[in-house]
Amino acid sequence: MIEVQQLTKYFGAVLAVDHVSFAIDRGAIVGFLGPNGAGKSTTMRILTTYLPATSGSAKVAGYDVRNQAMEVRQSLGYLPENVPLYPEMRVDEYLQFRAKLKGVDRSQRKQRLHYCIDRCRLTGVQRRLIGTLSRGYRQRVGLAEAMIHDPPILILDEPTAGLDPNQQQDTLGLIRELRENHTIILSTHILPEVEEVCAQVIIIAQGRVVLQDALDQLTKDSEILIEVRADRAEVESVLKTMNGVAQVNPQAADDPGLASFSIVTVDQQDLREPISRQLTQRGWTFRRLDLRRRTLREHFVAATMGRRSTN
Repeated sequence: MIEVQQLTKYFGAVLAVDHVSFAIDRGAIVGFLGPNGAGKSTTMRILTTYLPATSGSAKVAGYDVRNQAMEVRQSLGYLPENVPLYPEMRVDEYLQFRAKLKGVDRSQRKQRLHYCIDRCRLTGVQRRLIGTLSRGYRQRVGLAEAMIHDPPILILDEPTAGLDPNQQQDTLGLIRELRENHTIILSTHILPEVEEVCAQVIIIAQGRVVLQDALDQLTKDSEILIEVRADRAEVESVLKTMNGVAQVNPQAADDPGLASFSIVTVDQQDLREPISRQLTQRGWTFRRLDLRRRTLREHFVAATMGRRSTN
């Protein structure tokens, strides 16, 4: 649904997007992540045709963003971080107005209006002035506006920013429901939200893609943590000779009688039982034997600090 190849954007002498490439399949919810100033918003504005690229190419629903801007706009809905609404208009009036501007056929407007109001849970406030609504409801109005012309693709920039925990959870639930009919790019700094609703992540830093993978593959990345009461050198020697062990990394221990290690295994194998057998056969006592999976936050920090995480 979205194909980006070597996308580059300069603002004068400043390189904001540096040869970015990625692809997003139909029906996916993708977390688009990066620190402030990484180039996320610039990339999204290019995809939504608000900004031209300096070089490279991008296709949205098969349409070229440079040469087929109108077709691209018909194929996507965009929810910016700060939703531009008309506070003096009522919710249903605003959505009807936007449907007309977006070219929704007159015969379909009423149906689309009812669908978006119902799906975005706006039924109770549809006759209220937008300016009287809470931020959570205004976000819902913005999302309804992005959906009003039934686009196959939605690009959501910080859709839960400023919402309370209940509103955040409600919005995430709605995003999960929308994947039935839409491909979704979700840009956010709230990493647990990505873990909750996304199947894939793309992380950029300093204008470049530094990590992209399926979320379930990233969360398989693990290490085994052990603390055993024995001589450190002897334990390390035994661990390094075991089948499936890729790395043995000594760790600091709070007890001088303990040998502490972090173990990386081949293909993320769970070797806790073989390790336990090998070490207990020698009469050594464990204080710790854990399998620890690396979090998305750890992958994000490692990638954006210039250190690619192992995956």
